[in-house]
Amino acid sequence: MTKRFWILICSSAILVGGLVLYVFTRESVRVSATPITNFSAPFVFGRFNIPKENPLTEEAFALGRRLFYDPILSGNNDVACATCHQQHLAFTDGLARPTGLSGKELEFSSMSLANLLWGARRFFWNGRAVSLEELALIPIQHPEEMNQNLDELLRELKKSEKYRYMFAQTFGDISSDAVAKALATFMRLLISSDSKYDQFLRGEVNLSPLEEHGRKLFMAHPDVKASLRGANCIDCHSQFLTSGFRDAFDGFSNNGLDSEEHLSKGLEAVTKDPKHRGLFKVPTLRNIALTAPYMHDGRFRTLEEVMDHYINGIKISTTLSPLILEADNSPSDNDPSVGLKLNDSEKKAIIAFLHTLTDEKFVSNQKLSNPFEGGS
Repeated sequence: MTKRFWILICSSAILVGGLVLYVFTRESVRVSATPITNFSAPFVFGRFNIPKENPLTEEAFALGRRLFYDPILSGNNDVACATCHQQHLAFTDGLARPTGLSGKELEFSSMSLANLLWGARRFFWNGRAVSLEELALIPIQHPEEMNQNLDELLRELKKSEKYRYMFAQTFGDISSDAVAKALATFMRLLISSDSKYDQFLRGEVNLSPLEEHGRKLFMAHPDVKASLRGANCIDCHSQFLTSGFRDAFDGFSNNGLDSEEHLSKGLEAVTKDPKHRGLFKVPTLRNIALTAPYMHDGRFRTLEEVMDHYINGIKISTTLSPLILEADNSPSDNDPSVGLKLNDSEKKAIIAFLHTLTDEKFVSNQKLSNPFEGGS
């Protein structure tokens, strides 16, 4: 046999052997992905569901974390998920609204990504995603956010030896579905549950008199007849999660930001139901002191401005939440305006309580930080 023939035989053997080894390794590593068995969350947060088709694994979390911080997800390789969701700001960006790739402001502010396992089952301010897996791919493909073609993204990922190994280890293949699942896993485990308020609930610390006064106001619906002062917060922000409720569209509300003629579509853009005009997702108040500016369009710069809105700045419209319409601490029926009518000391107390929701461990946890800065 000629030398050339033997070279062809050996090359073919190496190619076939490598392919068999790749398939075997890919399948065996995928099956051996490590379940996260020590996952826990405060029972007071309520029930949560992990999709059967995307169980929590150590490998998926590590892959999702890397993807979250990698600008490879954007078309210009310059924008990462973490660009608009920065850990030290409780995974927001400190802007009223981010600037899109064309230089124009985007429609909505960047929401905090804390505790996405709970609360309303729709995501984004207008509820346009029904799962974290769906949420993960929308900004990547959005022309103003990351402007990435998924096929091009997969080609780029397949060029990386690191990503080839991590995807094989976790899902077997590099696919858009796997990208979504990995990012969703990372976001599901962005859990904030060690604020001063959490420590108070566990009996580890006491709140100051001012913070405790604010907590009581936060939890109370005002009742003039019973002389009960209240800030009505809990009616929309569930007691422990401080986010919107999960049933139906209970996690969305029109909180009186605009009058009828200026109402944005909000949830109506998704449901096409006029009754949902002006309704937006009720955000978590966890780490609220770190996530300014506030509201879906970032119109309020400070917590003081937010409180002023609820105290005496409510705009009337047909879809205004009745919970807000009925919340009034004023003993007089002669005032036609709608609002809580809290005094300055009550306003100060509520803001003091809101500061107890800051979770310093969450915003500095190295397990949630940029893996590229750590050299991994």
